[in-house]
Amino acid sequence: MTERTFAGFAASFRLAGANAAPRAKAKRERVKRQRVRAARSAPGRSASAPGSSAAPMPGRALAGALAACPAVARGAAALALAAACLLAAPQAHATEGGAGEVNVYSSRHYQSDEKLYAAFTAETGIKVNRIEGTDDALIERIRNEGANSPADVLVTVDAGRLWRAEQAGILQPVASEVLDERIPANLRDPNGQWFGFSQRARVIVINKAKVEAKAAPATYQELADPRWKGRVCIRSGSNIYNLSLMSALIEEVGEEQAQRWAEGVVANFARPPQGGDTDQIKAVAAGECDVALANTYYFVRLMRSNDAADNAVAEKLAVVFPNQDGPGTHVNISGAGVAKNAPNRSQAVRFLEYLASDEAQRHFAEGNNEYPVAPGIEANEALRSLGSFKIDPINVAVYGKNQAQAQKIFDRAGWK
Repeated sequence: MTERTFAGFAASFRLAGANAAPRAKAKRERVKRQRVRAARSAPGRSASAPGSSAAPMPGRALAGALAACPAVARGAAALALAAACLLAAPQAHATEGGAGEVNVYSSRHYQSDEKLYAAFTAETGIKVNRIEGTDDALIERIRNEGANSPADVLVTVDAGRLWRAEQAGILQPVASEVLDERIPANLRDPNGQWFGFSQRARVIVINKAKVEAKAAPATYQELADPRWKGRVCIRSGSNIYNLSLMSALIEEVGEEQAQRWAEGVVANFARPPQGGDTDQIKAVAAGECDVALANTYYFVRLMRSNDAADNAVAEKLAVVFPNQDGPGTHVNISGAGVAKNAPNRSQAVRFLEYLASDEAQRHFAEGNNEYPVAPGIEANEALRSLGSFKIDPINVAVYGKNQAQAQKIFDRAGWK
């Protein structure tokens, strides 16, 4: 919705409420007071103090919020409905000279991230407004909101999804010495549109009672060996983690060999792909299969669980870091980028820089069992107990570049 359209709506609201009851008149008076406050907090004037509730939404954010609202009825009730809808939208009102706010659209669904946001606010005074959703839904939402989007930052998991956001045109490049120094070059977009802030390794999990350590598959490629026929559990070929692994294989060995690998793994399925990484891990412990692929944080989550049953699952298993004699183990990231039309760009960049700080990096390690990306920060004790390993140095942007071809290979192989 354009600002001109919004002005038309506002005019109709005033006309419809002209003969309304005194309560409606009081509402109009409150609107006038809000406009006065908005004028006082415009760029060039002092901003509202951090935590102040008297914080109007900028025009384009207001228009974007209204565009996402349902159609409103005519009459005095329309004003109340519009106001309620706007209150539910993220409020973006940062101004020069004040701490302000940052609107974060996040697909990370980890409760531990609450502490991360609270620590950022405590350090900077910048309030974090968060909207959560699935990765693709948030990307589509920001795209639909267009130039009026209140989104400042998109946070998501997997470089393949960050690439999708980049391709959708909803991110903007960021030049930051802090991010360049703290984030390894292979874990960020070469053009600065997104950055990885934590990483996880995709490992082979084995049942210790059924597979001797010396006989375990040492590479991803070995999972296609006929000796593992009927012994492999793995997720769907449409899963982003597997798409990213396949994208890396395409880059390193070529499409022909990657196709043969996919066909070999399909031939070794113990069952049709189903469930998430935790389901694969538990299936190995239950004896449904002997080996599986999973991300490290899922495994460590079971290790550190307060549920004895989860601990028992982890105790039956061992982890293999694949391809140590080759390029190294495949890793992926959780990352973020600044939205193309971010109304609070400086706060958004500061938020990204905070995610690269020692404090935030330790949080990623402790809060969600992820490997830090910044130098000098250790993983948590449970992750360290899995052992050290060589990381594949490939730039994770490749996971997006080769994603379409990876899906075609899985489809041709019958990896549903």
